[in-house]
Amino acid sequence: MAPASLPWFARHELTLAWREWHALMTGGRRARGIGLAIFLVIVMLLLHLLAFGFVAPWVKTGIMLDKGTLVLVTGTGLLFWTVMLSQALESITRVYYARSDLDLILSSPASSQRLFTIRTAAVALTTMALTGMLASPLINMLAILDGAHWLAAYAVVAALGALATAISLAITMALFQFVGPKRTRLIAQIVAAVVGAGFVIGVQAAAIIYYGNMSRFTLLQSAELIAAAPAADSPFWLPAHALLGDPLSLTTLLAVGVGALIMMIVLTASSYGHHAISAAGLSHIRSQRRPSRHSFKPATTRQTLRRKEWRLLQRDPWLMSQTLMQILYLVPPALLLWMNFGNSAGAFVVVVPVLVMASGQLAGGLAWLAISGEDAHDLVVTAPVTPGTVLIAKIEAVLIVIALVLAPLLLLLAFASPRMALIAAICAMLSAGSATAIQLWFRVVAKRSMFRRRQVASRAATLSEAFASIMWAATGALLAAGSWLALGPAFIAVLVLCLAKLISPKRR
Repeated sequence: MAPASLPWFARHELTLAWREWHALMTGGRRARGIGLAIFLVIVMLLLHLLAFGFVAPWVKTGIMLDKGTLVLVTGTGLLFWTVMLSQALESITRVYYARSDLDLILSSPASSQRLFTIRTAAVALTTMALTGMLASPLINMLAILDGAHWLAAYAVVAALGALATAISLAITMALFQFVGPKRTRLIAQIVAAVVGAGFVIGVQAAAIIYYGNMSRFTLLQSAELIAAAPAADSPFWLPAHALLGDPLSLTTLLAVGVGALIMMIVLTASSYGHHAISAAGLSHIRSQRRPSRHSFKPATTRQTLRRKEWRLLQRDPWLMSQTLMQILYLVPPALLLWMNFGNSAGAFVVVVPVLVMASGQLAGGLAWLAISGEDAHDLVVTAPVTPGTVLIAKIEAVLIVIALVLAPLLLLLAFASPRMALIAAICAMLSAGSATAIQLWFRVVAKRSMFRRRQVASRAATLSEAFASIMWAATGALLAAGSWLALGPAFIAVLVLCLAKLISPKRR
């Protein structure tokens, strides 16, 4: 391969992608890689079994090419495509901001346009691969039960992945043009989170408003929506016809998706070097801060440390994409609670466990950033402050953030039912505390930029955190239903915590 040629850059990017994926999945340990492969095989088998249970009744009744089928297929496809668009937008943004080899490559005689072409194609392929893997159980089961024409869905995934990458490029270029490199990263993360959760939240919100539940398929299969949809021969259903195996529709969709991606690459490749350099230079620009109008006030050590943790969370460049989607998923249960205010106790059985799960997930991520992702680790360790004081301040900072996020929903819940609000608050506190404790027991010294790989540090910590949150959520759901069976998952959650503490690395 000639140096700096497209195949040469492709091999370079493929090598980097393989190293990153291998480190993310195995942590550099061969035994862990074998165990992960076995785990993934088991998970895929279980997902295929779930997909079989979902599509078998549909196939048994006969899949007719009518408006109902087109609405269901299109709605399900949009759920996957919004996730693709969200992932592609964040990945495109990271192409400009999160690569440490740009200074070396852009200062070399290699063509930055070729590099951009390969990296954009890599984003598109990664987006297609992830979505294809998530959708594969449904596609494979439909192909087995109803015919091989469903395998055309993989080509549809490729076309929509290319289109999502093209749209992400257009959004990123527009942000660079109108708001500048300083704000593009933040706004792109917000847009990615809103896009990724927006369609799901919108469908759930419509289902709650019109049908009183959070089921997306209740809305997609409703007679009102089917009647209001365009006719079956409308061009609006082109992706659905392609998904169902129509050759002409599939060819058209591939041409549109791949053509849009190629066009956007041609239009934006020449500006890649300029935008990448301007984005990379942000960390070297001295910020101009106005003098604070607040007078100095004495504070205790823990108050100062808490303020320091909040300031670091506020400045984290990727925190928005790491946490915003989790917060957005609290909107449907809040709407469900609002719509059923004082009318139905059944809503509490849905709202309480969602709040508890969200508390655990959000606390786990923030606790990792505060405890393990400490950028000034050497400075904090050598400071004249006891380690216990530092850890207590970090834990308090995380739990206060969780409390502020959940406070509006708990207040709304308290107006509807003080007992349910108390149950949700206690279980959410236990879930957040469990996740924080597990991150404390398995803490490692790492960079904040390694947030997406934090699970590599210990699979035991990841599984313990997930199981504990699930068990506390089950406890909350059963308590909301008035069942004493809640003691069972609560006992299992405590057992998980004890086991996590037992297997955690010993520290002096």
